[in-house]
Amino acid sequence: MLSWDEFEQPSQESKKSAEPRPAPETLTKEVSEPGAAYESHSAPASPAAQSTVSTAPASDAVEAARAAIADLDPAPGLEELEMGAARIQVDEKRIINCRADLNQLVPFKYDWAWQKYLDGCANHWMPQEVNMNKDVSMWKDPEGLTEDERRIVEYSLGYFSTADSLVANNLVLAIYRHITNPECRQYILRQSFEEAIHTHAYQYCVESLGMDEGEVFNMYREVPSVAKKAAWSLSHTQSIGDPTFKTGTPESDQELLRNLIAFYAVTEGIFFYCGFTQILSMGRRNKMTGVAEQFQYILRDESMHLNFGIDVINQIKLENPHLWTIEFQQEVTQMILEGMELEVAYARDTMPRGVLGMNANMMEEYLHFIANRRLSQLGLKEHFPGAQNPFPWMSEIMDLRKEKNFFETRVIEYQTGGALQW
Repeated sequence: MLSWDEFEQPSQESKKSAEPRPAPETLTKEVSEPGAAYESHSAPASPAAQSTVSTAPASDAVEAARAAIADLDPAPGLEELEMGAARIQVDEKRIINCRADLNQLVPFKYDWAWQKYLDGCANHWMPQEVNMNKDVSMWKDPEGLTEDERRIVEYSLGYFSTADSLVANNLVLAIYRHITNPECRQYILRQSFEEAIHTHAYQYCVESLGMDEGEVFNMYREVPSVAKKAAWSLSHTQSIGDPTFKTGTPESDQELLRNLIAFYAVTEGIFFYCGFTQILSMGRRNKMTGVAEQFQYILRDESMHLNFGIDVINQIKLENPHLWTIEFQQEVTQMILEGMELEVAYARDTMPRGVLGMNANMMEEYLHFIANRRLSQLGLKEHFPGAQNPFPWMSEIMDLRKEKNFFETRVIEYQTGGALQW
């Protein structure tokens, strides 16, 4: 049988004579024993074949590959990876500025991070699974929705279609590089995929409804109340997104904390809540149920993102107490309040009148309640004493894992089959 080298290289005689290489069938007959064709896997190669294989000259490319491997340093990046070092101990792991090997996933130090990764995998879904037929009919019907309801759908898709892309970019291009714990990185990878699904879902809604894609996807640059939220988020990722940025000093570590708080506690923890409440309230009234069903799934994912981010922030605070100064706490409080004010402005823009059993004043109270929650989760003092949640059903939607779909369209098992208990 032909070896790969024989097939690739011409024989010595063919080189000398510069004649065309014989067909593979001819070569096989020359190097095989009579009657032994296609049986070399069970019998030793003939002396002729062995001789041909051992003396076949290597090409320049093969010689270059052999030379490269001979000179290969088995310990690339010695400043980051110590060959022959002792195995990783749990106590050596840290969220940031850790020198331990990032490629060693276990033993886990932060079990909560790994559990959130498993929960995210169990809650997998895809936009195309949601039936949009009723939504299309309602959207095309001039009497299907009021002007205010259409405004809510358009603005929600306009903001979220870009917001999740901003979050994904921040995760992939900034946060992932600076988080030095492998189980946390594992969840960040899962979250990045979920952000892609969310952006896909918004595009799927826009396409299904036949909306003006250019108008919807450019709202973050054209509609002030949408643009300001996007600009605020982008302003907090510019520094750590710089390829030259490195953690390791109090100043740079605080800058990473600012980014984490901006994207987890504000962008995902405040900026999403007005739009989600509006769309889910619409679904509760049996309007735009396909869009609302997707927003329900997205909100559950985002709730997990938020909780993961809060845990990461608090763990960094615990491991680096010198970062959590009084001045920095005041700055973080200011960030939460800025986010709340931007979301209140968005609520007033999207609800100039009462709609869907709510109005801008009710939403402002809800956002005061949400701001208090975020401050409390970060160990800071609540800013709006006595603020109440006027939409308790929102908590029910976020907390339930499996249920009969409240839109009464079909029974939904939110978890994947492999995660269910039989």
